[in-house]
Amino acid sequence: SRSDEAAPLLLEAAAQFTAAGSPLARETYLEAISATIFAGRVHGPTGARAAAVAARASGAPSSGSRSADLLLDGVAAVLADGYETGVPVLRGALESLTHEELGTREATVRWLLLVPVALEAFIHHAWDLHAWDALAGRAVRLARDIGALGALPPALVYLGGVHIHYGDFAEADRMIDEAAALAAATGHAPHQYATLVLAAWRGEADVAAPIIEEARRQAEQRGEVSLLGAMGYIQGVLFNGLARYEEALEAARTGIEHDGFNFTGLSLVEHVEAATRCGELDQARASLARLLELTRAADSGWARGAAARSRALLTEGDEADGLYRTAIEEFGRGGVTVEVARTHLLYGEWLRRGHRRSQAREHLRTAHEMFDGMRAHAFAERAGRELLATGEHARVRENEPASVLTPQESQVATLAADGMTNARIGAELFISPHTVEWHLRKVYTKLGINSRRALPGALASTSVTGIHGEDTLRTG
Repeated sequence: SRSDEAAPLLLEAAAQFTAAGSPLARETYLEAISATIFAGRVHGPTGARAAAVAARASGAPSSGSRSADLLLDGVAAVLADGYETGVPVLRGALESLTHEELGTREATVRWLLLVPVALEAFIHHAWDLHAWDALAGRAVRLARDIGALGALPPALVYLGGVHIHYGDFAEADRMIDEAAALAAATGHAPHQYATLVLAAWRGEADVAAPIIEEARRQAEQRGEVSLLGAMGYIQGVLFNGLARYEEALEAARTGIEHDGFNFTGLSLVEHVEAATRCGELDQARASLARLLELTRAADSGWARGAAARSRALLTEGDEADGLYRTAIEEFGRGGVTVEVARTHLLYGEWLRRGHRRSQAREHLRTAHEMFDGMRAHAFAERAGRELLATGEHARVRENEPASVLTPQESQVATLAADGMTNARIGAELFISPHTVEWHLRKVYTKLGINSRRALPGALASTSVTGIHGEDTLRTG
């Protein structure tokens, strides 16, 4: 459930394991830190730090797992000593986490329990997409191998997040769908982070708004304050893509003010862009200073790209030109394709404002083609508008409405349109009736309808009912 009730119980259990000299103590401290991360400010602004300090002061014996011991040392150092000291220690755990031999089911289960806190650390403090991919990919493989249905949904969601940043939204959507279906079938709380991030990058405000509000309601009920903090980053991406900069500014500010273990750095990136667009340069400079502090320790392609682009937004002349080029190169080295596209867009906008139309077209065209290929609609439209201002029309894709359905959504929609009940559809497709209903809600949203009765007409009005329809290109 990721409830705010978990952390105190886990800390007490860890203390008792330590007193008993149990090797479970260190892993339980890691679980407690993970729980404080999800609970966010419920346990005070230093909840995760307090758990880390308690773990280091406990004198807990070795867990018997090199990965667990190194990871606790790294996470505790990040939380207690700061980024400059902590991130190098954290990186020392990566090799073991990626390659440790796991000879038994018990060892594999214990490894899978480490993954959430490891991934949060490597994503938000080491800014390392390659580590994110390696750890999430291994978690999915291991969870499938041993049939760990509790561990598979979050692993799929984390791996889906990798594909969002690679710009492969279709693959991300597939993984998120599978995770949601498994969580519904097993009665676990849904993992909403990747769903919300994907909706934001797609820029579909009408679709994203109800998803965001429902996630907010569930997070408030559970006490999952980390998800509330993540909303700042998520809505910052959404509104920046839509060029609604004042709303992006306010949203990103809430993410920064939450100041949890995760999403603060990403919220700062959104805040710098929105603040510069709104003319709030003092706010932008303050956020840039914090961002540079966070990214300096990571020294990864992702971190260097974020720092360079954010600096470019507050710079002019040759220096800004060089920073944009550096950001494109560094984001590319880090594998963060969505940010490569976004940097081409921002660079092109800057060049156009400087009346360098020919160079602007080159970058705006690249941004538009990349975003259009990803189906990042709002950013693609923003690039198209900027390209039009240079005197060039963008090539845009024309999609069949039903081609947005995944294969399983198509199957569910077709059977429901034929009059089958949820129970019969579930039996036919070997999924639960709850999962059928979950898929139908997504189908209704994608097809722009609100009931089962409208399905036959909605499907009949389209020529394709799967995700494999052909795209046609036209010149806009």
